Amino acid sequence: MSTSLPRIAVIGCGYWGKNLVRKFSELGALAAICDANQAQAEKIAEMHGNPPIKSMDEIANSPDIDGVAIASPAEFHTEHAVKFLNANKHVFVEKPLALNMEDVHKLKDLADQKNRILMVGHILQYHPAFQKLKEIIADGKLGTLQYIYSHRLNVGKVRTEENVLWSFAPHDLTMLLSLVPSQVVQVSATGANCLDKANSDIVNVHMEFENKVKAHVFVSWLNPFKEQKLVVVGDKAMAVFDDTLDWDQKLQLYTHDVRIENGTPIVNKADPYPIPVAQKEPLKSECQHFIDCITTNSQPITDASESLEVLNVLSQAQASLESCNDD
Repeated sequence: MSTSLPRIAVIGCGYWGKNLVRKFSELGALAAICDANQAQAEKIAEMHGNPPIKSMDEIANSPDIDGVAIASPAEFHTEHAVKFLNANKHVFVEKPLALNMEDVHKLKDLADQKNRILMVGHILQYHPAFQKLKEIIADGKLGTLQYIYSHRLNVGKVRTEENVLWSFAPHDLTMLLSLVPSQVVQVSATGANCLDKANSDIVNVHMEFENKVKAHVFVSWLNPFKEQKLVVVGDKAMAVFDDTLDWDQKLQLYTHDVRIENGTPIVNKADPYPIPVAQKEPLKSECQHFIDCITTNSQPITDASESLEVLNVLSQAQASLESCNDD
């Protein structure tokens, strides 16, 4: 790898890949793009200064390309990541890193063997509001964590290649798992298959951690309105990260006071107050992090180990869903 800014190729220029092309281009690191749809590749290239359109083999064999960002369909993530790790490229893979634990272990071992960066696209880890939330929890402002829940709801964004659990829930699980410093000891899930009998459209995941914190994740693409909300309940205060609100309202703190009088809980409600957060685009920060990790040879925040934790919960939730469907 050269000592200058790492050169990144983007594999897949569709729904999400085109955003990666845009960000790596803005950061001055875009080296090439690749897409099975030649017309799509040409359209995206024209929008971003006409970077070279190359095949995967050309990218793998190019000494001028240091890393790749993979945004191909999830079913191809393992195959494509293996190809480029074997070509000694640093690899960024959009979530999920792979569709089973065995493949994640294989990718992690291969990246370690090749001494290459392997990063997964859990974008909310790079959201400034979530990073600030982690800070206020670490500072003890919420007290002892008791319950966390996350809702990711929308209408119309229906996929057939994966169910809503695998499409939406990784965003929420990566946040939950990084907020609770404890092992997950129980996972269960229920869901509904409304549009496609083979895929769940609505899923509720319930989790319990070793330290007794409980959590749930509710995901649906059959909801009448969009909701992207994470609520953290502590014994001193509560925090809400609502990504649908304006920047000055995205993170709010509630300092409700609950006391017991004569055996009866008395609630003193407090108005929420916003926590200031830096206005930084999460995707750009995520792409910059990949570049920085290559430059400094450091492990990403969202590395293969972090992905394994997320996939472990996803797999248990999927098994629970299938068990319910079999009953």
